[in-house]
Amino acid sequence: MNKVLKYLILSDIVLFTGFGFIAPIISIFISDNIRGGNIFTAGVASTIFLITHALLQIAFSYWFKPKDRLWMLILGTAFIAIVPFGYLASTNIWHIFLLEFLYGVGAGFAYPSWSSLFTANLEKGKRGFQYAIYSSGVGIGSAITGTIGAWIAENVGFQWVFIFTGIFAVAGLILLLFLSRKEALRKI
Repeated sequence: MNKVLKYLILSDIVLFTGFGFIAPIISIFISDNIRGGNIFTAGVASTIFLITHALLQIAFSYWFKPKDRLWMLILGTAFIAIVPFGYLASTNIWHIFLLEFLYGVGAGFAYPSWSSLFTANLEKGKRGFQYAIYSSGVGIGSAITGTIGAWIAENVGFQWVFIFTGIFAVAGLILLLFLSRKEALRKI
């Protein structure tokens, strides 16, 4: 497995493992701790993220060229890494809506760029296995942290869940900084 693929996989495993901390509890946090928050507005927040991400990834991947993929990935991941820390300061539902929009913008930059770089660096004859390593790593990491995040939220508080999520997200971002532009874009 080449260096670019290793860093892409490791970065995403760390990032998504971090977001696994909040996956099972974010709606509860919104409903119980945010002014104007309830199950419906938690659903609206999710919709804001998903629609923003879905529309912007098409636009960004069309407007920007393959040579832009690395900076797009880093910028998008930086936006994503801000979101858990933003939850710490949130008191009103519009804060959550704004953060979900930022998350969608970040995903709009990062997801198609990551996919483009990942696909370009898969090795012939090993593509299925390399994808399985990625998918299993993200799945197992998120599964473990989902349980841990729920326990932390119940026993220690939501703040620590967001702090751990943010730390993992920043660590995932830092891993991307080890990618050289030349190596990352060599096969695109």
